[in-house]
Amino acid sequence: MSAARILPDRERGVCCALEPELPAERAGELAAVLRALADPTRLQIVLALREATEPACVCDFTATFGLTQGTISHHIGKLRDAGLVEATRRGIWTYYRLTPHLPAHIRRLVDALR
Repeated sequence: MSAARILPDRERGVCCALEPELPAERAGELAAVLRALADPTRLQIVLALREATEPACVCDFTATFGLTQGTISHHIGKLRDAGLVEATRRGIWTYYRLTPHLPAHIRRLVDALR
């Protein structure tokens, strides 16, 4: 079926405004989360934290991915900025976990990652 058959007849030069599916604020929030997840390492970090029974340290991720502490910290920083990960300090160590009270639409997105 050609596009000409499914589009309504229009007057040339007259545009019709479309109603956005999402409010602008929610679209911005989802876009920030998707940008944070649009890296293979960050995606794997989120998946690991989702399944973890305890918070994880940067050294756990350096051992897992074979990346430097600085690189892992950079990735976790992006995830924190997007609100996906939170940190807790214990002495000199910082432990990370998936933010437990993510908004429902963000939680569904994270849960859909498999």
